[in-house]
Amino acid sequence: MELSSLYVTVIEPSKVQRQIIKGHLNSFGIEQIEEFKEARPALNHMLASPPDIVLSSMHLPDMTGTDLVTQMRRLEALQNITFLLVSSETHYRYLEPIRQAGAIAILPKPFSREEMGFALRSTLDYITDFESENDNDDYEALNVLIVDDSSLSRKYIQQMLESLSIHSIKTAEDGSQALELLDQGERFDLIITDYNMPNIDGKELTEHIRTYSEQPTVPILMMTSEQNESRLAAIQNAGVSALCSKPLSYNTVKQLIEQLVTDF
Repeated sequence: MELSSLYVTVIEPSKVQRQIIKGHLNSFGIEQIEEFKEARPALNHMLASPPDIVLSSMHLPDMTGTDLVTQMRRLEALQNITFLLVSSETHYRYLEPIRQAGAIAILPKPFSREEMGFALRSTLDYITDFESENDNDDYEALNVLIVDDSSLSRKYIQQMLESLSIHSIKTAEDGSQALELLDQGERFDLIITDYNMPNIDGKELTEHIRTYSEQPTVPILMMTSEQNESRLAAIQNAGVSALCSKPLSYNTVKQLIEQLVTDF
């Protein structure tokens, strides 16, 4: 599959911005592009003709990009479609739900052709792996635990793992539930956990696993949208094997898992 074969839906109120986005897409050979000014007509069209990727602005006339991706994740026909936000928005209140719902990238306005190219190639690899009938013998025996208080995020991560032929997956809503599974004797080859969670967060979970659990060396991949340098340093010091920023890039997650599994 090539970039030129991608079918893209663009949702952007500004005609000028739509033309800019289309120009970048055309530069990669992508010609199958549907344009919309509002989200609801786009949703109706996507249900009849699902695209490979949705590029949407944050602030739309009829809803926000957050509302849009949340609705998509609740519809069976659209829940696996990759979502790319194009926005100058920086407020945590708007961006965090997008990250939790599994946006493949958040591109700033203005964005470069290189930034879009990275997001498109990550999308292409995700689609190729998701549709591939070939099992990955390196990963299919892995037993993985996903820990995240967002059900949308857990589902998105699980879909990523299944694209890598990882099917032995258990989930926990926070660090407390994860520790219950570990205390029950569950053994995992990899733990993927969010940082910000109620009850027991990712840092506390990591510290407990490294200090008190029966599998203190299990690889732990931590996901976070945290920007504070001192907090990031504290996460690293807790003993995480790798730190991954949200929104999750499929290629980045794939490379990190390969690295962690090989090292382990």
